[in-house]
Amino acid sequence: MRITFVKKILANGEPCGKCADVESRLERDGYWDRIDRTVVADERDPASEGMRIAADLGISRAPFFLVEEPTKTTVYDIYFKFVNEVMKAETSAVESARDLLHQNPDLDFI
Repeated sequence: MRITFVKKILANGEPCGKCADVESRLERDGYWDRIDRTVVADERDPASEGMRIAADLGISRAPFFLVEEPTKTTVYDIYFKFVNEVMKAETSAVESARDLLHQNPDLDFI
């Protein structure tokens, strides 16, 4: 799984307030290290990578997350939905694996 965080720079050159808020939440909630890349959608530059991605996907709001898996790409433009469906689900799977290993000392990671 590859996670891309797309944040916006407004036409006046200022960072998007909501984007900054979401970025600080990612850091505060301990998820920042799980973001693989950050892309900027600069309203002053329609050719910026983030603006191209948004146009290609028909996304009109920022910030948003692209979650790329081998068979599909999912877009999340709501932080809490992203956290609940991606971050917490992944954390839960890791915790389950740790519990299984702890309960069965004869098992090991491959």
